[in-house]
Amino acid sequence: MLTYLGYLFIVLGMVAFIISAIGLLRMPDIYSRMHVGAKSPTMGTILVISGAICLEPTWALKLLLLGAFILLTNPLSSSVIARASHKAGVPHVNPKDIDELRDYKEESQ
Repeated sequence: MLTYLGYLFIVLGMVAFIISAIGLLRMPDIYSRMHVGAKSPTMGTILVISGAICLEPTWALKLLLLGAFILLTNPLSSSVIARASHKAGVPHVNPKDIDELRDYKEESQ
């Protein structure tokens, strides 16, 4: 039973990766792609790691450490990409979008 659960998690993780790849191709700007490039692969990786733990329980500690590292670094990297894009002046596709970082900078000056 644990084997089938492991394969199910791995397949669900692959589906999350496919959805992420489609989203990266379809999103119009860097700010939209940032979410697709960080959230879906994180979920996909965690699902694949969970499946691997079900298939090979002796690797559980190493895989859990890997999952914790991914959970800590993926959101941070997407935040860094967003700030660098904003600082470089990459425009939003929709000019009516709320830009809280610009508003914060204007208030602090």
